Amino acid sequence: MKKFLILAVGLLATQALAKSVVPLEHFSKGSEFSDVQISPNGEYLSFITKREGKNTLGFLQLDKFKLLHAVRFDDNAQIGRYEWVNDNRVVLEKQYIRGWKDHPEYHGELFGVNADGSRGKYLVGYQGEGQTGSRLRKATPLYGTSYILDPLVNDEDKMLIVTYPWSGSKEPVTRVYEVNVHTGVRRKVTASPRKMGSFLTDHHGEVRAVVTQDDDGYSSVYTRTAKQSDWVELKLADELDDFWMHGFDKTGKSVYLSASKNGEPKAFYQLNLESKALTHIFQDKEVDPTKVWVDPLDKSPFAIELDPGYPTYAFIDDNANWSQRLKSLVASIPGNQIRIVSSTRDGEQVVVFASSDTNPGDYYLYNSKENKMRYLASARQWIAPAKMSNMEAIAFTSRDGLTINGYLTTPLGKEKKNLPLIVMPHGGPHGPRDFWQFDPEVQMLASRGIAVLQVNFRGSGGYGEAFERLGYQKWGKEIQYDIIDGTKDLIAKGIVDDQRICIMGASFGGYSALQSAILEPDLFQCAVGVVGVYDLPLMFEEGDVAQRSSGVAYLERVLGTDEKQLKAFSPSYNADKLKVPVLIVHGGEDQRAPIEQAESIIDALKEAKVPHQYYLLEDEGHGFYKPEHRLKYYQKVLAFLEQPLKL
Repeated sequence: MKKFLILAVGLLATQALAKSVVPLEHFSKGSEFSDVQISPNGEYLSFITKREGKNTLGFLQLDKFKLLHAVRFDDNAQIGRYEWVNDNRVVLEKQYIRGWKDHPEYHGELFGVNADGSRGKYLVGYQGEGQTGSRLRKATPLYGTSYILDPLVNDEDKMLIVTYPWSGSKEPVTRVYEVNVHTGVRRKVTASPRKMGSFLTDHHGEVRAVVTQDDDGYSSVYTRTAKQSDWVELKLADELDDFWMHGFDKTGKSVYLSASKNGEPKAFYQLNLESKALTHIFQDKEVDPTKVWVDPLDKSPFAIELDPGYPTYAFIDDNANWSQRLKSLVASIPGNQIRIVSSTRDGEQVVVFASSDTNPGDYYLYNSKENKMRYLASARQWIAPAKMSNMEAIAFTSRDGLTINGYLTTPLGKEKKNLPLIVMPHGGPHGPRDFWQFDPEVQMLASRGIAVLQVNFRGSGGYGEAFERLGYQKWGKEIQYDIIDGTKDLIAKGIVDDQRICIMGASFGGYSALQSAILEPDLFQCAVGVVGVYDLPLMFEEGDVAQRSSGVAYLERVLGTDEKQLKAFSPSYNADKLKVPVLIVHGGEDQRAPIEQAESIIDALKEAKVPHQYYLLEDEGHGFYKPEHRLKYYQKVLAFLEQPLKL
């Protein structure tokens, strides 16, 4: 039974797991199955799988578990995200795989196709359809990047999309269109009152709310009644900021939102749109909500997911049917984080995704009427969770008294004593954070006997705005001190060998790897920077962040404009302080941390006569999309770590 989806598709031969060390290929390969969904009437299952290196969309007849049809594009195009828009039809994004790009490109093109492969149609995009030779209205070109806003599954013929127009501005006023899912004919519904609006629909599919942001990152909220065309700015208490709307209540008279007050972790509120009364529903003392669970039938929120260390849940209405269902699912698959990823229109059948620190994820189909759970497929069936290493939530006190959280992964079967260690700071730094989850790179290192430390240093997202702001203009010192203090805490506890420690990270993590080794030259035995930034003044001149007005404002806010300090915090200007060998890995087409960043640090390392290696992947960008490139990267890293860590 467990193999039925794989056998039905016939795309993967069974692979035997290695008896000893897990092959590197098992970590470098991407997911075999993803984005499994059920049709609104429960007749079909759909899923994304890889075929010849490209995403393919498959459809199964649910009652027979028979492969009905598979959709794939020719040449260098592949399937992107998709949504069911009625009982028989999906609308999907068309992506392009470019040899010189790190990730597939998406140009806003949307296609419609039925589950049996019929009525394939170009619906939205810059190509459009010509009007010559037919009296029928056709889809005219739409010059912008479009995404599905609301599939309107109760309307057989229509969906809502949001479009970011291709204009002179990189941050345009966004627009909402109603689109016929069969013909692509559209009409404009509304536009955001200010740039970069994020819209919210109610359970009738009416566009009722929008959140916009200015260059400084401050949010503005606008609402309108179902029949009103004009947006009205919602004036709330001045101390509330960083709004995000999650859904309306069942009456449509109130909206649920999360917002930050005085820098504390985000609270969850119910706002009555008529009286403007704001009711405080829930707030955690440590972390922001990670996810708000919304009833797929009426779009009203019913639960809040939190990640203080391990995933937990807070329920808006304990007795709601969906709350009870989520509790039951969590109890039925213990030790896993549970996600309800798709539901039928009546809510009787749902697709469930269960994953953990050691499990990359399994898909199940739950039938609430029969109260039965049916296994569908594993995201990466070649990964044996029993051979993976556990990730433990940890906390320590920084040198200035802050409580800093993080995660420690120790190799399976090894005593937590005198272990070699990789310190792995996350990217960002502001906004992202590390979570308890399956991480292929962490597991790859642990499978080779190496412990891995991940620190949610000050400036990380998810712990409230005040905690994030503590990292502003502190990139080169206080943030790094948190990382260093976490490392020393493990040394003091005897968990790691103080003579076998290296630091390695990507993006801001690459910056941290070198900057931490500069601040504490005797703590680490080597440093690995991956697609990193090393020259902070250069960030204002090169890269996609500097191309946007909000990006420049962001850099000024989080880095400051004091060039002396920027240089003092830049590894490229302080390479002479490094005492350990360095590996620099970079993508030649990186737009976030352009190649000039790698060239800057390589020149500095040469001048300072620091032993170093440079590995350039010319046709990759800010991260490595291709499995063969990830494999080469893993091989390069392990070879570099072997001597410093005495593996």
